[in-house]
Amino acid sequence: MASVKRVADIRAHTGEGPLWHPDERRLYWVDIPAGRLYRYDPATDEYERVYETDGDPLGGFTIEADGALLLFTHGTVSRWDPEAGSETAEPVAEIDADTRFNDVIADPEGRVFCGTMPGEHELGDLYRLEPDGTTTLVVEDVDIANGMGFSRETETFYFTESEAHRIYAFDYDRSTGELSNERTLLETPADDGVPDGMTVDEEGSIWSARWNGGRVVRYDSDGTAVDEIDLPARKVSAVTFGGPEYRDLYLTTALADGNRSDEGDGAGALFRVPDVGVAGVPEFRSRIALE
Repeated sequence: MASVKRVADIRAHTGEGPLWHPDERRLYWVDIPAGRLYRYDPATDEYERVYETDGDPLGGFTIEADGALLLFTHGTVSRWDPEAGSETAEPVAEIDADTRFNDVIADPEGRVFCGTMPGEHELGDLYRLEPDGTTTLVVEDVDIANGMGFSRETETFYFTESEAHRIYAFDYDRSTGELSNERTLLETPADDGVPDGMTVDEEGSIWSARWNGGRVVRYDSDGTAVDEIDLPARKVSAVTFGGPEYRDLYLTTALADGNRSDEGDGAGALFRVPDVGVAGVPEFRSRIALE
């Protein structure tokens, strides 16, 4: 039985986007609607809020090649330097998106794939942001763009469409960033929660957080479920590996508009599962506005 430890009880509305910063050996994550960025230090077992927007939701972030964080709000991409600890972030790119960003990931060449939420009259989309700041719309009409990842050989791109209960696989061209040959890798039961954020481990297996499912599920590369870890929160939103050897699993959860009597005693907290028996790999770093 995996040992699940609550490490930061911030009671987030929507905790999301956990990402290990190897330069700092600390973990960052966000509370999306609150526009807040948090940092957890496992060496001291302490956490802190390190940045807050002026009211815009903070839909995700990547780590830049130089260690700065690239923050995604509603149509604006900004750079924030953890070392400077500034209260403001510098805008570096604009994306003509109808709604806020929801999940983002850097690719091996420093581009960023970034998905948006559905709006009142439109579905979301998936964009690709190039290092020079230009953007391309790559997948249209997505009913909640969510967790993304790459196969270990970087020949396949994984993409979650939450309300469709599907994780798709695409052929991925590293030289151009182009996606092709879309197919459904796996489809989850409609009454068993919603697939949310994800990560890929060193063996090529996918770890998918289950919103309203109270757990994270590990799938092998053909989409077969092989393991799962339960959490004391219904809304498990995202997952990543961290630690010096990437052997610890970190998971964000959400309280949303509910209460803990309904959503679970750990709703809105950050959790760590030490050594799940397989290591993760460092996420790729973005290179936006660095050239």
